[in-house]
Amino acid sequence: MAQSRPVGVTIVAVLAWISGFFSILGGILMIISGLEVASMSREALIIAAVISIIVGIVVIIVSFGLFRGSNVARIIVTVVFVLNIVNAVIQMFTGTQSLWTALLSALPSIIGVILLYTKSANAFFTR
Repeated sequence: MAQSRPVGVTIVAVLAWISGFFSILGGILMIISGLEVASMSREALIIAAVISIIVGIVVIIVSFGLFRGSNVARIIVTVVFVLNIVNAVIQMFTGTQSLWTALLSALPSIIGVILLYTKSANAFFTR
């Protein structure tokens, strides 16, 4: 009997797809605007934009893997979520974000990790 995809996995996959889409859109807008940022040269801005587009493409591909039940996709998303959590904690302690802003930015990643490792999600990814 085929294991149906848990709702939590579907939510994480949809959020990953949306995140990838906005990453690509942000990269494209950075290239189109071509504005120099005080802390970035034009070349650095283009590099950041291209990296944003590439990351967005990878995230969208991985989101489709989550829909199919790929354990590799789950591991990649988990690594990205953990890096997001670490980044939020670092920003909290370096003063670039307030405690509440850092917690709110880490919350989706924390929820995502929890949803990807529930009992039903484990069964779905190990089928």
